Amino acid sequence: MANNNIVSPGIYINETDQSFIPDGIIEAGAALVGSTAKGPVRIPTLVSSYPDFVAKFGNSITISGSGTFPSFLTQAAFNYFENGGSTLLISRAVNGTYTSATASVSSSGTASSDVSFVLNTIAQGTDQNNESTASATGLLPSGSENNVRYEITNANTGSGTFTLVIRRGDDDDNNKIILEQFNGLSLDPFDNNYVGKAVGSQYSAIVGTGADAYVSLEGEFPNRSKYVYVSNIKDTPNYADSSGNVRVASSTGSIPVNTTLGSGSTKFGGASGSLASSASFGKNITSGNIEGLVDTDFTTSFHLLNDTQFKYTSIAAPGLNYKDSKTELDILLANSKERGDTIALIDLGGYTSSVSDVTAQATLINNSYAASYYPWLLATDPTTGAGAWCPPSTFIPGVYAYNDRVGEPWFAPAGLNRGSLPTVIRTQRTLTKANRDLLYEDKVNPIISFPGSGVVVFGQKTLQTKASALDRINVRRLLINIKQFLDQQSGNVVFEANTQATRNNFLAIVNPYLESVQQRQGLYAFKVVMDESINTPAVIDRNELVGQIFLQPTKTAEFVILNFNVQPTGASFPS
Repeated sequence: MANNNIVSPGIYINETDQSFIPDGIIEAGAALVGSTAKGPVRIPTLVSSYPDFVAKFGNSITISGSGTFPSFLTQAAFNYFENGGSTLLISRAVNGTYTSATASVSSSGTASSDVSFVLNTIAQGTDQNNESTASATGLLPSGSENNVRYEITNANTGSGTFTLVIRRGDDDDNNKIILEQFNGLSLDPFDNNYVGKAVGSQYSAIVGTGADAYVSLEGEFPNRSKYVYVSNIKDTPNYADSSGNVRVASSTGSIPVNTTLGSGSTKFGGASGSLASSASFGKNITSGNIEGLVDTDFTTSFHLLNDTQFKYTSIAAPGLNYKDSKTELDILLANSKERGDTIALIDLGGYTSSVSDVTAQATLINNSYAASYYPWLLATDPTTGAGAWCPPSTFIPGVYAYNDRVGEPWFAPAGLNRGSLPTVIRTQRTLTKANRDLLYEDKVNPIISFPGSGVVVFGQKTLQTKASALDRINVRRLLINIKQFLDQQSGNVVFEANTQATRNNFLAIVNPYLESVQQRQGLYAFKVVMDESINTPAVIDRNELVGQIFLQPTKTAEFVILNFNVQPTGASFPS
């Protein structure tokens, strides 16, 4: 490449810094599948905090006539973010057909059926309906904190603008709880504040079935609202002329009208789908009633989350256990091994399962991309304050999050330093030394109580049967982290010239990264080979670029052995 600074003869020395370390891969956090109080159905949805989870999926589940119950996913999300987790992917499993609620926003047209646009709730299910007649203050008797209502203000037919307010469903006109507000909206598709653009008109739909199912994004404009999307907009193209006058007089009939005090027109309705009143929760769940679901209700979520567009480092479906739902969890196990970038957290038995019950199930699994823990745990429900029994997979994503926050992914997520469960009150049963030995020998990680230290994860085995470095979670997570980085960097090499220069560029990125992992106690040693010894002319002619990476993972001190030697007075200590 020409150097424009070269004018007169001389020696020009260039310096190229190849010592930089690129940013690591972006952690997408954990994925959780299960029943929630509300939310989009089965569509993997990102949440970035516990309040964000509550806004999109609700908190405890309320069933009319039965009461309010803590859900496993509420507890899991709360624990995860309390432990420093950054993001979660939530897939809400349901039983039956669920649809969105809608609200037709009346326009100023002369016909009573004239509609300016339709609002659709992102959450699905009958809990989104609030079709009761409003009181004098606008209170909707069927409104709740889990649904929404809307309000139109500042409607102006002269400018063609209006304000849309999204309010919580259980407020009233004297005590408004405003969730979102969109000012200066327009029905003009050429306007930057067009209602479709400002609020969003996109929604996710599931296409196909079984392993072929995938998420399709429908609609034109990305969603800005957390609660609704817009459809059936009565467009008014080029509403005003260059002088600011209404270009077509009849367009004024499309502009929405202001809602009035005490109006019931702000309500949503028409949604279907709800949990049965007989739904069981906590330690009372059964194989046929998992928070109102059956095990097959989870499978579509498993298939959707297997799409590589969704990135996560662990996945759990609290409520399913291997003894009762082997077929469904085998899908999750197969997906994790196929992806190679996540660990499936598998519960092996129900609340009353014994040590021998869970170890018998563990022997049926041979997968280094999976791990299991025992026993069930009691925690305080973040919504009601009541004690809630949950399977261990509810809490382990939070343990991994804390481990990564205070250490590294290749550190063991166990022990007093990184394996504590501060939100857990106690374990379902105490474990003797013999119990712990039996569990660990059969690949199940015990959770135990330490006096003065609380409840702690005290094991870090994967569900791999054969003894090797990969039968430990810290090593498996190390390999996942390195493979993700290398996969990311290798994409820059595809379709480049298969020359030594390309290989050197790759090595200049990979070697510094592995050195950083070694410095951060992830590796004892490593070596990367990508030269002509393995990239022979025959290999190059097949359009292949081959590299070999040799790793010696750091091992953890799981068994600390202290030998006491009692000696007589005057004896000499060995040097």
